[in-house]
Amino acid sequence: MKRLFWLGVGVAAGVYASRRATAAAQSLTPAGIGANIADGLRELGAGLGAFGAEVRAGMSEREQELTQLVERRTGEHVPTYSEALAENRPAPGARAPGAGA
Repeated sequence: MKRLFWLGVGVAAGVYASRRATAAAQSLTPAGIGANIADGLRELGAGLGAFGAEVRAGMSEREQELTQLVERRTGEHVPTYSEALAENRPAPGARAPGAGA
């Protein structure tokens, strides 16, 4: 009975080692390396996208805080960045300032 147990443990360890070796060999092939690089770039892109979204949300929140502070202290309406851009947008068909004749 003892020998059968150790035989089973040996077979299980052999199967495990064989699968690990096959996976390691696959990861060292050009296709495996390409897949690892692609996964890494995909993760990096997702992380950068999330970081950008956090920065934009923080900027928007801070802009609102500063706008409220200035409006409270001055009593004047302060246009937001998007409102200021909309005010300065030229009408369709209008020439840009400084455009030649």
